Amino acid sequence: MEFSVPIKGNKKLKTVIDKIQNHGRLNGLWTIANVNAVERLAINDHGPVHSKIVANSALRMFRLIHRSGVKSSVETDHDLEKEDAEIVIVLAAAFHDLGHAIHRVHHEEFGIGLADSLVTDLLGDIYDGFNLGIMEGEVLHACYAHGTELETLTLEAGAVKVADALDMEQGRARIPFKEGELTIHSVSATAIEQVKVRPGRSKPVEIVIEMSNSAGIFQLDNLFKPKLEHSGIRKHIEVTVEVGEKDAEKKIIEDYQF
Repeated sequence: MEFSVPIKGNKKLKTVIDKIQNHGRLNGLWTIANVNAVERLAINDHGPVHSKIVANSALRMFRLIHRSGVKSSVETDHDLEKEDAEIVIVLAAAFHDLGHAIHRVHHEEFGIGLADSLVTDLLGDIYDGFNLGIMEGEVLHACYAHGTELETLTLEAGAVKVADALDMEQGRARIPFKEGELTIHSVSATAIEQVKVRPGRSKPVEIVIEMSNSAGIFQLDNLFKPKLEHSGIRKHIEVTVEVGEKDAEKKIIEDYQF
């Protein structure tokens, strides 16, 4: 699968993306993570497609926030640059669910062990020893902190955390549900039609969530809202939820028996 994001002149990010495309071990780990999630546990996708969606959404949010005058954490704390923050975001998005290659339970912790050596593989010829260590720590923090209740400590990690929850269009909910089962998880997932990240009116970012049916509120209340509240970037984001057409909602199920 092509793993791509808008480069926007970031030459170091282009180098990293090219390496991701051709990195056999990373692509193998993505594959087994998805086999475990989709084939063996029969839940939703946690592989390369999800990682690409998260990378693009997180980068979009970060760029809008940065454009408003808010510096990244690597700029503020380490005297690095915006371009370095973008690399942290993209790598964290690429690595954050690799732990599913071992098991869904505790996948955040398992993923750290897998991601650690990948950081060196992908960044070892771009950064020197000291800055490589800085980048490694920031990427691993953003990977680990994507868990719902974990507090993020950086702007970059917050963008990845929120972006992870936003991959919920057309049944791609982040609350795992088994395919074919009729539950509030699956019904609410079906209700999310589209998610947009765009410049806000009163804040740097506006997230617009379009739902065909109000059942989609379950997704927002049970995953998106808690992740947003623990992201550290809540103050930069406004959220708009649009439910169906006026006076009409899409009928999701025809019948329900138990």
